[in-house]
Amino acid sequence: MQKATVIVGTQWGDEGKGKITDVLAEKSDIVVRYQGGSNAGHTIVIGDKKFAFHLLPSGILRPGKVVVIGNGVVVDPAALFQEIEKLEAMGIQTADLKISERAHIVMPYHKQIDALEEELKGKFGAGTTRRGIGPCYADKAARFGLRVCDLLEEREFREKLEIVYGVKKRFLGAYGKEIVDFQSMLNEYLEYGKKLKPYVCDTAYYLNEAIDAGKKVLLEGAQGTHLDIDHGIYPHGTSSSTFAGGASTGTGIPPAKIGSVIGVVKAYTSRVGEGPFPTELHDRTGEIIREKGQEYGTTTGRPRRVGWLDLVMVNYSVMINGIDTIALTKVDTLAGLEKLKVCVAYRINGQETTRFPASMNELARAVPVYEEFEGWEKPEDRNLKKYIEFIETQTKVKVGFVSYGQRRDAILSR
Repeated sequence: MQKATVIVGTQWGDEGKGKITDVLAEKSDIVVRYQGGSNAGHTIVIGDKKFAFHLLPSGILRPGKVVVIGNGVVVDPAALFQEIEKLEAMGIQTADLKISERAHIVMPYHKQIDALEEELKGKFGAGTTRRGIGPCYADKAARFGLRVCDLLEEREFREKLEIVYGVKKRFLGAYGKEIVDFQSMLNEYLEYGKKLKPYVCDTAYYLNEAIDAGKKVLLEGAQGTHLDIDHGIYPHGTSSSTFAGGASTGTGIPPAKIGSVIGVVKAYTSRVGEGPFPTELHDRTGEIIREKGQEYGTTTGRPRRVGWLDLVMVNYSVMINGIDTIALTKVDTLAGLEKLKVCVAYRINGQETTRFPASMNELARAVPVYEEFEGWEKPEDRNLKKYIEFIETQTKVKVGFVSYGQRRDAILSR
C-alpha cells in the first residue's frame, strides 16, 4: 500500500512549507491541507510570479493534481473564493479542488469575537491575525459550530444559525459591541453554500480510497509544531493541531496509512506574535536577517522576530512528529554573515537542559547555549556543509533537501 507523506513545520511557522509542498507535489497525485484557516500563509515563487495561499493547498499550482481541504481546516468562504478567483483570472484552474463536508465555517461574528478577546486577554493574548480562527475552533469544541454540510441545506442552516446568533449577540452586547445583521449574513452564506456545492464531498472516504488504490497523497500542515494547541507555546500559539498527529484527525486518514514525515526547518528561527523567544536577536545581525529573508508575515504583513537556529525546539519537533527527513530552508538568507550561532541547549535557573519546557515562565528565563560556526557565501561552500552535518548529528535525522532561494527550482536534493 502506498502510504501518505506529511509535511510539518518544526518551529513557529513560516519555515517554507509552501515551497517544499509545491516541490514534492510534482510527484504526488493528491495534496491535502489538514488544519488551520486563513490565518496561515504559504508563499510559492515561480519565475517572476509570487503566489500567496491562505486556504488552498500549495499543490494547486501543479497541473493535474487533486487538492483537498480536509475536515480539520476552518474555512472562511469569502477568503477561499477570493483565492480561487485570483487564480482563475491568471488562467489557473481549480476544478480539481475538493472540500470536506465536515470542515467548519468561519462566520463574521467569529472575527468580531476574535478582535474583542484579544483586547480583553492582555498578557494572555495570542497575537492572532483576528481572522476568527480561534473562536471558530472554540465553537467546534463547544459543539455548536456550523459546518460546510450545513450550508448545503437552507432550513438546517437557518435553524442552527438562529440559535448560535442569539448566543453571540448577547456575548458581544455585554461588551457594547453590535453583532452583524442576521438576515444579510444568512443570505450571504447561503450563496456561499451554492458556490461551494460543486467542490464538497466526504473527503475521508475519498482519501482513504485513493490511498488504497495506490495514489500518492501529500499532507500539508499550516503554522508550525511550536504553535500547536497541545504541544506548542500555550497560550501564544494557534487553535489547531499543527503537528503530524493533526494530519490524521484533520483528514480521517489513520496513522497506519502515513509512512513518512518531512520536517521543514528554517536555517534560523523566526516568529510573529507574543511569547518568549530564547535566541531572538535585537541587534544589527537580526535586522540584516529580517530584511534579507523578507521576514514579514504573508497574512498580516507584520515584521517577524528573528533569531539563531534553536535545535532544542527542533529536536522536540523531531521527537513528537516522528520526523524522518529534514528540509532545510533559507540557507541563502544567512549567506554573507561572518559568524553564525546555533543553540544546542538552554540554561534555566543555573541548570543546563536540552528539553523544551512546557512553562512559558521557564522558557522566558532560558539562556541559550551556543555553538559557533564560520559563515558561507555560496551553497557549495564547505562551511554550509559543516552547518548541515551538525544539524544532522544533533537531530539524528538526515537533511534530505536544502532550499537556497524563494524560486521553485532553488532547491538541492541530498
